[in-house]
Amino acid sequence: MTWVTRTALAAGLGFLYGPIAVLIVYSFNASPMVTVWGGFSTRWYGALLADAPLLSAAWVSLKVAVLASLLATILGTLAALALERQGRFRGRALFTGLVFGPIVMPEVMIGLSLLLMFIGIGLDRGLATIVIAHTTFCTGFVAVVVGARLRGLDRSLEEAAADLGAAPGRVLMTVTLPLLAPALAAGALLAFTLSLDDLVIASFVSGPGSTTLPMRLYSQVRLGVNPEINAASTLLVGLVSVAVLLASWLTGRRRQG
Repeated sequence: MTWVTRTALAAGLGFLYGPIAVLIVYSFNASPMVTVWGGFSTRWYGALLADAPLLSAAWVSLKVAVLASLLATILGTLAALALERQGRFRGRALFTGLVFGPIVMPEVMIGLSLLLMFIGIGLDRGLATIVIAHTTFCTGFVAVVVGARLRGLDRSLEEAAADLGAAPGRVLMTVTLPLLAPALAAGALLAFTLSLDDLVIASFVSGPGSTTLPMRLYSQVRLGVNPEINAASTLLVGLVSVAVLLASWLTGRRRQG
């Protein structure tokens, strides 16, 4: 690696992660002024415990992320099984587009289309609509992870179980799904991260009493940044980073297996 490549790499990483590092450092700032360093303090993390609206938004985000990741994992796994194990079937191209379309579509388009659908069917916006929207968005990502695992799976184990008299459902539950466990966990963590971090889609489909944490932080930032927002953002970055690293580790185990 030449010095030019190293310089370019360092500049790129600094551009991407420098602002995040500054945010984390200033979340421990004792001064109420975000641009003035007043010494090390954890007072703003304690202030979060007294901020009821922020805690409520965080609880909504966690509920949505858990439910959406669970549903996306189930639907994404079923979609991957259909695409990888059922061969060619009528409507396969359309089905593939429906599964993987949300991955490449702009989030604004997804949010707006889902909003129009909810209005059209008369469904009141709230926690349920956010869960449905995030499940729609995350299912394709789970299908990608699980599908990659299925393509590298040793099918002789499933065939051996079938030869010994196991029904297809029993083969799926006792052989296939345990072999897919690392991919399922990685897909669920990825879906959890995407749901927890989403702002655009949730802004379209949320309603009264269903404000998520990213929406709350964005609304507060528009009125002015304070160290409490830095502290909340740091915790969110830490939670997302842990989930991403754990998903990457599980994916690495899947590849080694």
